[in-house]
Amino acid sequence: MFFRQLMDRRLAQYAYLIGCQQTREAIVIDPQRDVDRYLDLARLEDLEITAVTETHIHADFLSGARELAERTGAVAYLSDEGGEGWRYEWPARGDYRHVALRDKDTFSIGRIEFQALHTPGHTPEHVSFLVTDRGGGAAEPMGLASGDFVFVGDLGRPDLLESAAGESGAMEPAARALYRSVGGFLELPDYLRVWPGHGAGSACGKALGAVPDSTVGYERRFNVSIQAAERGEDVFVDAILDGQPEPPLYFGRMKRLNKSGPPMLGELPSPARLTAEELAALAGRRDVAVIDTRLDRKEFMSVHLEGSFYAPLDKSFPTITGSYVEPGLPIYLVIEEPQVEEAVRELVRIGLDEVVGFTPPEALAELARVAGASGAARLSTTRRVGFSAALSSQSEGTLLDVRGRSEFDAGRVEGALNIAHTRLLDRRRDVPKGETVWVYCRSGARAAAAAALLERFGHPVVYVDDLFSRVPRERVVPKA
Repeated sequence: MFFRQLMDRRLAQYAYLIGCQQTREAIVIDPQRDVDRYLDLARLEDLEITAVTETHIHADFLSGARELAERTGAVAYLSDEGGEGWRYEWPARGDYRHVALRDKDTFSIGRIEFQALHTPGHTPEHVSFLVTDRGGGAAEPMGLASGDFVFVGDLGRPDLLESAAGESGAMEPAARALYRSVGGFLELPDYLRVWPGHGAGSACGKALGAVPDSTVGYERRFNVSIQAAERGEDVFVDAILDGQPEPPLYFGRMKRLNKSGPPMLGELPSPARLTAEELAALAGRRDVAVIDTRLDRKEFMSVHLEGSFYAPLDKSFPTITGSYVEPGLPIYLVIEEPQVEEAVRELVRIGLDEVVGFTPPEALAELARVAGASGAARLSTTRRVGFSAALSSQSEGTLLDVRGRSEFDAGRVEGALNIAHTRLLDRRRDVPKGETVWVYCRSGARAAAAAALLERFGHPVVYVDDLFSRVPRERVVPKA
């Protein structure tokens, strides 16, 4: 059996290419939308992708299941669990070979057998897959592709139907369904490997481990959420729902598109290089999205194009762009040329396809140098201060804390307004207009992106580039 785990390090997402080395057939589990990576690896290993599946309707990225089915003719094995509202719609809208899976159904790819287990909780339709290498002589499964059910050290969050997709009252029933799924997981043999759908850094759980796989026995002993389940259903429900971070704003859109069918991608967008003058023409426009990807936020605050977003090309890039950039806007990147394809891939994975242009950061300096006063008017500078200056000026405006709600509740500055940075686009009208907004978070990273967003919408902003731990103790309201 050929087995390869493929990771998107920014979304901390794992896809799996599993192939039968006797028949050379292969399946991809939980693919992302830019499927050329899986096709290239299959060709390298002399495998043919004949099937595709996924554990559930994803919220954090656009699925590549439809893309692979369309481009290769692969059979799509998809969950038929969860009830009428949670069935995939796209297979019936095209000429796709499709198998609807129910609990305990089996199928084979060559001599490798897959058994679907209905494991609801993270989502109603969620399935996991027991994998048995019958071609290698095994009569029992080797491992479980657990998707967003069991992670290393944690479980998939059951609140997203309510907190991201807007289904009121869904999170407690989902948590109780997850509790029952954990009971089934604990009946599996300890030796089984666990191949999760995400690792550390994903927004699909609270405390995911960075180790890429585990075993049932290890998770039985050391998974904190599973330990809570062993103390009873009500204890588990309270523990699993407590402290879940606000999901990125784009999660609800991913859910809808993955159910109805993500648009076909085909080739990756190939943005054209802009001159400094062409970049200047984009200044202050709300009908385009200029995304500045520089890692050094001090450089961005020192000079940036008026109205641009700040989304450093690090692990926060999909979260910020997905939460701040409205779908359909033409996108222009301020980015070093060798990083363009990397950024484009991250954007199309969350459905931001209209990447039409880019320019290196040096164009900003060129614009300031050659365009004189008119050029300078197209550039902005954001004032940076520490907490000392922000707290002494609190009465002159609004202190905006863009940390998550659980962080805010654990300790906050009295009088501060709390809006998690991932929800700020949706709640920007809650920020008072016409007065200075002092934006801060725990370290300054999230606040940098939030400050740029508020400036885009006309707020006078001061960016607090400081550690929250430096706020004087007497100014922090502790958790009640």
